[in-house]
Amino acid sequence: MIDFNCFPSPCYIMEEDLLRKNLTLIKSVADRAGVEIILAFKSFAMWRSFPIFKEYINHSTASSVYEARLALEEFGSKAHTYSPAYTEADFPEIMRCSSHITFNSLSQFCRFYPMIVREGSGISCGIRINPEYSEVETELYNPCAPGTRFGITADLLTETLPKGVDGFHCHCHCESSSYELERTLKHLEEKFSHWFPQIKWLNLGGGHLMTRKDYDVEHLIHVLKGLRTRHPHLRIILEPGSAFTWQTGVLTSEVVDIVESRGIRTAILNVSFTCHMPDCLEMPYQPAVRGAEMGNNGGCHVYRLGGNSCLSGDYMGDWSFGHELQIGERIVFEDMIHYTMVKTNMFNGIHHPAIAMWTKDGKAEVFRQFSYEDYRNRMS
Repeated sequence: MIDFNCFPSPCYIMEEDLLRKNLTLIKSVADRAGVEIILAFKSFAMWRSFPIFKEYINHSTASSVYEARLALEEFGSKAHTYSPAYTEADFPEIMRCSSHITFNSLSQFCRFYPMIVREGSGISCGIRINPEYSEVETELYNPCAPGTRFGITADLLTETLPKGVDGFHCHCHCESSSYELERTLKHLEEKFSHWFPQIKWLNLGGGHLMTRKDYDVEHLIHVLKGLRTRHPHLRIILEPGSAFTWQTGVLTSEVVDIVESRGIRTAILNVSFTCHMPDCLEMPYQPAVRGAEMGNNGGCHVYRLGGNSCLSGDYMGDWSFGHELQIGERIVFEDMIHYTMVKTNMFNGIHHPAIAMWTKDGKAEVFRQFSYEDYRNRMS
């Protein structure tokens, strides 16, 4: 059990044992299915933990010049990079830090491929394709929604791919199951397998939540083996984000005040949903709180949890506790490692949570604490 007294408050705390459990499963899937699974920084980029990741995987995927640089300089290998659009200013650094570069459009490919040829290091190029099929229900996270800006539809490809296109990249999932992948592959192959003999690799993107408790890992391996059997020359790549750090840690906070209005009691915390847990408001979803039940179970100790920003909607609720909350009491939000630290902001100049790890040896390792200077230096 984590000794929360060893950490500052508020704090993101990853548990090394839980991380290694996920990494072991992911490596097992990759080995048994004969595919490569790489870490997507867009979900998690706590680079102090990268030495642990490197015991299990070799590469990462980047979506910007900064993420690509993080891959090279902190992960220790060049990135598989995709961005909706590259710029002339950033592209030399993108090339320096990338082994694979995927383009969102043919116009971007035609614009930058000559630079890759001149650079001469053998960067492998791909294009993002859009199979026009996705089962992601939340529009904000659906990359194949009508009118999407992501990827090229089959009708826009010529019979022969442009010289220099080595691979296809496809991303259609968000916290999805292996059965959704299976159905997606049917659409993908129907529309694009005509070009598979011309490419060397197929990147199936992220959203493969194989570390979720109810995920059918054996079925995933079966699906991936089937894909490799049908197209044995293709190198298959998956780049999940959440799967690596799913349920590997918490965000700790404290009650700083309790207010009541029209019968609604709100415990105001020293963290913010909009600043520190933005997916709760964007997705939206209600996170689990340790020692509490979601909703009003009819008891006396029901609270809305409020953030400490001035945004009116910076709250969630309701949670039922087994006791009356007290000022200074610790509130622990479960599963707060993926899509949190990478999306936080300093709105209102609110104190950013520290970043830490509870090691497999039962020790508290605080990687970073934030100060006024961090806020000031972002503003100018």
